[in-house]
Amino acid sequence: MAKVAKGPFTPPLAVPVVLVSCGHEEEANIITIAWTGVLSSKPPHLGIGVRPERHSYPLIQKTGEFVVNIPSSGLLRQSEYCGMVSGKEVGKFEAAGLTPAPASALVTPVIAECPVNIECRLVQTIPLGTHHLLVGEVVAVQIDEEILNERGRIDYGKFKPILFTGDEYWGLGEFLGAYGFTVKK
Repeated sequence: MAKVAKGPFTPPLAVPVVLVSCGHEEEANIITIAWTGVLSSKPPHLGIGVRPERHSYPLIQKTGEFVVNIPSSGLLRQSEYCGMVSGKEVGKFEAAGLTPAPASALVTPVIAECPVNIECRLVQTIPLGTHHLLVGEVVAVQIDEEILNERGRIDYGKFKPILFTGDEYWGLGEFLGAYGFTVKK
């Protein structure tokens, strides 16, 4: 199969859409982010890519914490809305119809409607260009019971997270196999 060589650009990878809550009390805000991912498992760390000019950036720097809230597909409209308006101009929790709820280890609120809430303490900021990588150590995770399977793991068929490809939103496809299935005896 022939390949086409292209110059450097952001590859069309499907990445999760997350709603990052930051700040607290009257400064609480939400920013929609797709540049996010797991960076380390022990200790657990996540990274989020944030433009420094965004309203949420100084809030995260000030408090030293943020929550990665993972919405289900039923929250697509709210997720897109929170990425299209500035928290300088509107209170996004109220405007998007989302509920701030207490985190278990932080003062920053979680988003109650999101089935997964990952509480992080900011440990490093790395300038990369248009975005800065904010590295957070995971200090607590909250998961809605109804999306867990009998083994206590997330059932993605029930969860239905949102994926973003740069200009399109997608859901997850079919289950293909469990990790290590090709080498099990």
